[in-house]
Amino acid sequence: MKIYIDGKLVEKEDARISVFDHGLLYGDGVFEGIRAYNGRVFRLREHLDRLFNSAKGIMLEVPMSKKETEAAIIETLRANRLKDAYIRLVVTRGVGDLGLDPEKCPKASIFIIADKIKLYPEEMYTQGLELITTSTRRFTPNSLSPCVKSLNYLNNIMAKMEAKRAGVQEAIMLNAEGYIAECTGDNLFVLKENALITPPTWAGALEGITRGAVMELAKNKLKLLVREDMLATYHVYTADECFLTGTAAEVVPVVRVDERVIGDGRPGKLTLKLIKEFRELTSLTGVPIYEK
Repeated sequence: MKIYIDGKLVEKEDARISVFDHGLLYGDGVFEGIRAYNGRVFRLREHLDRLFNSAKGIMLEVPMSKKETEAAIIETLRANRLKDAYIRLVVTRGVGDLGLDPEKCPKASIFIIADKIKLYPEEMYTQGLELITTSTRRFTPNSLSPCVKSLNYLNNIMAKMEAKRAGVQEAIMLNAEGYIAECTGDNLFVLKENALITPPTWAGALEGITRGAVMELAKNKLKLLVREDMLATYHVYTADECFLTGTAAEVVPVVRVDERVIGDGRPGKLTLKLIKEFRELTSLTGVPIYEK
């Protein structure tokens, strides 16, 4: 495996960052998870827009342009001879001292990992996930915007640990007001009658790239009413269907939440249609890795 670090491709064993990097010391940095399917990188420009917006939100100067970053991602995929891959793009504040001051970090660092990922076993897509509602709350948007995809994921990790201790794969995270924000690593959707609803970003949800693609598919292909709205756990318990979206997860059905059966306890018909539509979309669109 070859890893891209600050302009160079190095062997996995030689891929290192300094112990004085503020990304390691303080979680000071931003990242993106990106997917490649069938020789194409899915919604790469949207991912790069989000990365650069996240960086701007925390006053972090990305050491490459969007065009250069795109080229580095393609170079990394080619070096690893990958057509289907999960890509982790990371920008850290860079090397500084043991203080908090980011001005002591003269230059940001960037690295890219291209590998395989399988977040959930295949049976979860045909049988559905079980969730709990975690006691770990999402931090409030007035402390750090959920639109910033930062390296500090301790909030999500604590919630994930709670889910695993409960014997489930994923958990719903509430915001300070008790409304649903998102899950530990995915956005959440509920379907009630002909309306598909997902929490807005200002409730604490990340503006997911897969989330956006699924909203487009639901509106244009399935002709559903699609909207952002505040959701309480009650709205999940009483939903006709429920599913999660994320770059790694793609679209995964939910059949049970907090011991309540969702719908008839099986992946919903519209959820299964969205899974099919999404997989078709990812196989046909994206930035090509290899020139024809």
